[in-house]
Amino acid sequence: MAGSRRSPPPTDKRPRLKPADYLQKILTARVYDVAIESPLENARSLSKRLGNQVLLKREDNQPVFSFKLRGAYNKMAHLSPEQLQRGVICASAGNHAQGVALSARRLGCRALIVMPVTTPRLKIDAVRALGGEVVLHGDSYSDAYVHALELERSQGLTFVHPFDDPDVIAGQGTIAMEILRQHQGPIDAVFVAIGGGGLISGVAAYIKSVRPEIKVIGVQTTDSDAMVRSVRAGKRVTLADVGLFSDGTAVKLVGEETFRLTRRLVDDFVVVDTDAVCAAIKDVFQDTRSILEPAGALGVAAIKQYVEQHRSKGQTYVAITCGANMNFDRLRFVAERAEVGEAREALFAVTIPEERGSFKRLCALIGARAVTEFNYRISDSDQAHVFVGVATTNREEGHKLARHLERHGFPTLDLTDDELAKQHLRHLVGGRSELAQDERLYRFVFPERPGALMRFLDSMHPDWNISLFHYRNQGADYGRILVGLQVPRSDKQAFRAFLEGLAYPCEDETDNPVYRLFLR
Repeated sequence: MAGSRRSPPPTDKRPRLKPADYLQKILTARVYDVAIESPLENARSLSKRLGNQVLLKREDNQPVFSFKLRGAYNKMAHLSPEQLQRGVICASAGNHAQGVALSARRLGCRALIVMPVTTPRLKIDAVRALGGEVVLHGDSYSDAYVHALELERSQGLTFVHPFDDPDVIAGQGTIAMEILRQHQGPIDAVFVAIGGGGLISGVAAYIKSVRPEIKVIGVQTTDSDAMVRSVRAGKRVTLADVGLFSDGTAVKLVGEETFRLTRRLVDDFVVVDTDAVCAAIKDVFQDTRSILEPAGALGVAAIKQYVEQHRSKGQTYVAITCGANMNFDRLRFVAERAEVGEAREALFAVTIPEERGSFKRLCALIGARAVTEFNYRISDSDQAHVFVGVATTNREEGHKLARHLERHGFPTLDLTDDELAKQHLRHLVGGRSELAQDERLYRFVFPERPGALMRFLDSMHPDWNISLFHYRNQGADYGRILVGLQVPRSDKQAFRAFLEGLAYPCEDETDNPVYRLFLR
């Protein structure tokens, strides 16, 4: 499905290199002036859970927190003194930019970096801190690339391609050289994230020359799968748009040389979604206490998906954790979606009768399971629609719970895979209601333990009605709950006794102007 943008011209006019040529270039690559030999670590918890040995090639430990400086420096170290004196230019979503900036500082030359306007601030600031001159242009790498070519010609600079250059590919291939040196026992597959294809081309070129029995498996996201589509089509395919969550792999068009090598050398591909990537970030954090960027976690997400699909046991898999340039403000989204990606949370829309006691019956059916979220606002005199999140151990448990609720008269819609519900509707359940007469609004702090909600419901007077309920487990020791209670004015004393007997910290928000503006 080719887009309308014309393909960029080839970046290298030299004859195509053979695998033996790449092997020689990798063995003689100049990367260790700036790069370290990153460790190969066993992900113990994840390995135990999957029943396979999972090894992490920690490229997130590089000085710029990404593998990209290997290829950038190897390319620039091969430039002539005249080219270095004129300066270099590159287009990058961030990690290659940092590699070029660091290499330019080491080699004493000017570096002009064109980055998409969508690049995380963290990466922009890092490039500038390394002495790079930043130009922001376009919404994706491909947009920045076209503009960089124009600046290359107008300013007489040397272009340092982030992936489609033999010297860059060879620099990235040194990662595979290290993996095979660090683990000389059996390796069944190496999982490699793909943006433009430079990393997987270098890794595959080395592995297939030295240990051809090891599978090389490429990984892309569902919304940025240009290489997968290209290999299937037998030609390079330009995507009209790319997803930006995994900004390090958000490439609309893969390289000519990287496509040629990937098509020839890569054994298989795995495509993963955003939730799976978030879960993989959490998995790596639990094993290493390090936080990867989305692109850096693609290999781990793919291993988990591959093990589930192939039901493999006792295999040895390597994931290249290729970057850790994560914007801090993305962590809330990652934490929110990781539970769904790991099938540790199921989301439902449950319809219950709008009558006293029905909410309590629903909670009783959910039982001892940990409730992660409740959102409800009275809106109909006959039925109530409740947004519910429940902690699960696997996807099947969520399906069983849905069937359990259905059997007991609560129509249930599974929202676990519904993007609209996960991103938006969970935050929009509510609004004004003419049915919320005599409503009192309270913020409560519940102890985050089983039975806390049922104790609250058991303590309530049976004639009082819950007209609003909002709760989301944020991982703290205490849950913060917003509750609307319809309490007749004549029950003022009884309500005060209820609060005192419950002894949960609470705050009366009935007169809060925000509540009156949006909910009354």
